[in-house]
Order: sequence, then C-alpha cells, then structure tokens
Amino acid sequence: MSLEPLYQTIRSESSKVIFGQEEVIDFALAALFSSGHVLLEGPPGVAKTLLVRTIAAALDLEFRRVQMTPDLLPNDITGSSIFRQNTSEFEFRKGPVFTNFLLADEVNRASARTQSALLESMQELCVTHDGHTHRLPDPFIMFATQNPIEQEGTYPLPLAQLDRFMFKVLVSYPSAQEEERVLSEHHATGGLSDPFKMGVQPVVTPSDIVAARQTIRETHVRPEVIGYVQRLLAATRTDDLLSVGASPRSGLMLLMGAKSLARFSGRDFVTPDDIQRAFNPALRHRVVLSPSAELDGTTTDDVLSQLLEGIEVPR
Repeated sequence: MSLEPLYQTIRSESSKVIFGQEEVIDFALAALFSSGHVLLEGPPGVAKTLLVRTIAAALDLEFRRVQMTPDLLPNDITGSSIFRQNTSEFEFRKGPVFTNFLLADEVNRASARTQSALLESMQELCVTHDGHTHRLPDPFIMFATQNPIEQEGTYPLPLAQLDRFMFKVLVSYPSAQEEERVLSEHHATGGLSDPFKMGVQPVVTPSDIVAARQTIRETHVRPEVIGYVQRLLAATRTDDLLSVGASPRSGLMLLMGAKSLARFSGRDFVTPDDIQRAFNPALRHRVVLSPSAELDGTTTDDVLSQLLEGIEVPR
C-alpha cells in the first residue's frame, strides 16, 4: 500500500481550514498512522483545537472532545457504574474516552489524578473499572493541547504522562502571509470555524488507518540508521545540560515517526534525514534540562539541536 496518496488527500482536506501549519499536520498524521498520541503546545488563538477538529473531520471516525478543568474527575473521562433497578445490578456507562479520536483540550488544567486516568487508555488501549477491563475502539488516538504561557491553575504533566505522547509539537504563530490569509478567509466566521461547514469531507476510513499502520511497520530501516539512533539516545544521557536523557522507548517512537515521514515522501526506507526531522518532536518532552541549563535560559530544543550536529551521520 502506498501511503503518499492517502497523506496528500488528508493534507488537501485540512488546507481548506488550516493555513501555515504544515509541519504540525505532518506530525499529527505521522502519529495517527503509527499508533501514537500527540501533545500540541502553543499560545491561545493559534488554531490548536481547530487543527485537531479539522483532521478529525477528514477521518471517518468517531470524535469526542473533553474540556479539561480542575474539577474534572477521572470517571468523567473513563466512565462510571450506574445502578439499574430493573436488573438490580450495576452497569458500566462508558465515558468519552471510548471513541476513536479523543481531544483533551487544555490537558494541564486537569488535576494529576484525572490526568493519570488517561495513562492506561494511552498505553494499554483499555479502561479498567471495578476489576473489569473494557477495550477501547480500534483505532484510538488522543490529541491533547496545552498553553505554555498561562501557568495559573495548571498542573504540569509528569514525565510518565509525557512519555505516552509520541510527539510534542510546538504550534507557533503563522507567517505574515499565512496570517493575512487567515484574517481574509476566516473573519466572517467570528472565530467559530466549523470544518464541515467549510467543506472538509471524511476521506479516510478505519480500515485505511489499519492498513497504513501495517505499511509503516514494514518500512525498512538499515542497521546503520538504527546505530545512528542509538548514538543519539546515548548522547542525551551523557550531556551535562540534561539531567534526564532519552529512554529506549524514545528511540522506538523516533523510529516509528521517521518511518511515517519516509512513507509520506513515497519511500519504503528510512534515511538519516527522516530521523533528524523527527528528533526534536519525539524527544523534546522526554528529556529534562539540568538546573544550570534552565537558569541560563537554554531550551531542550537548543540542546537536542546541538546533539544532532555533534553525532556523525551515516551515509
């Protein structure tokens, strides 16, 4: 199966609503086709939620959105038991997590207890309630958004939670040209753009996603490229600017993301360029800066970019 036409079709549908966020869409689709989840971080008003809604509209999948707030309880997401008088038994009522495509909006506003309720769903694709395990629909993917600027009333995601996300994608302000296009085409909507009303059509079925995931698994990775990834991971563990380096799971997520990017380019093999492109999004949320680096104003992206320059690239 060739993944490039499917990728281009979704990109074409998304471009009806989203302008100037091609990189974000690429990694969102790379996670979708690699059984991963995505954390979108950016200031308010840069279309993080709209972007997820637009991708969901292009997929023939069930979509649900949960607005994360401090008073949200775990059962509000996973589900709860209700007593049926006619049977005198408790019945499990499924929560919004039982869907194909879940958007957890402003995820860092939920309490740590509620955030942890998503861990099992993201990793094991199931929910355990009252000793019974309930499988989530297949496919299942979660997108979460967070605002890096406003910290009041937020609960930072712990490293174990962040590690469940395949990519952390930074959503920045559009270029001047793209911003003019946004203002020109969206001003009449009053900021209430609806992807369906703007012509976005479902173009991908669940079977397409399952087939695409199998294609990505079959993408070839040369031993030299695997060695390159291992050296990059090892470099994060010895760098003085990082107090926590990348885990083996980080390398697996990096390779899966690179395999998706390779397929998007019409190739059935991974190149070092694919690894370099996926490196920061796959690792920026999995490594931790040292206290001295934080004091100096260094970012994880700065450190990771320096590491990329210092490791020899295989031919």
